[in-house]
Amino acid sequence: MRIGLLGTGNVARALAAGWQAAGHDVVLGSRAPKERGSAEELRGFDVATLADTAAHGDVLVNATPGTASMDVLREIGAAALAGKVMVDVGVGFTAGAGGGMDLSHPNYSLSEEIQAAYPDVSVVKTLATVDSVVMKDPGSLEEEATIFLSGDDEPAKQTGRRLLGDLGWADASQLDLGGIGTARGQEHFALLFMGVAEAIGSYGFGIKVVRPRAA
Repeated sequence: MRIGLLGTGNVARALAAGWQAAGHDVVLGSRAPKERGSAEELRGFDVATLADTAAHGDVLVNATPGTASMDVLREIGAAALAGKVMVDVGVGFTAGAGGGMDLSHPNYSLSEEIQAAYPDVSVVKTLATVDSVVMKDPGSLEEEATIFLSGDDEPAKQTGRRLLGDLGWADASQLDLGGIGTARGQEHFALLFMGVAEAIGSYGFGIKVVRPRAA
């Protein structure tokens, strides 16, 4: 599969490495590809302009900060995005009172904003509840965690499921929450994520949906 990742940060690099190892054709997109492409942490990756990355990918992955995502997509343009599956892993934070962090999308989700602005794109929200290490290596956890998917287009979600599987997420660990409106829960979990990370001293954890005992 041809995958274009928008972004070159920790999340983009982790996902690119995981999908490259699974045999996918991966390109990372940057506003400054010549400068970023020479960076030590990007050795072994193809880095291109945002426009070329969008053209490359049958699937695009939004791995940009949630506060910057819409600007990046506007720069690429609706025509270049039309018909693509977009896996959105972004979550946005803004500076909060007392030095804390607030969600940039407190009453809706970034994924909903993207889907509304680009109706010809099939947005799938996933991987927003784990850090970059766990994203590409769920086996680093002591036991199997749950990963979530949200989206309105079923074939696009099937593509998302396949890509999760290629990262090592077992089918049984993938939970389809429903339409793109359910992406709010994934993004809003970020506040609890930060609290748990501080409590246990690590970002390398997952959550698990424990079902009720059978009657």
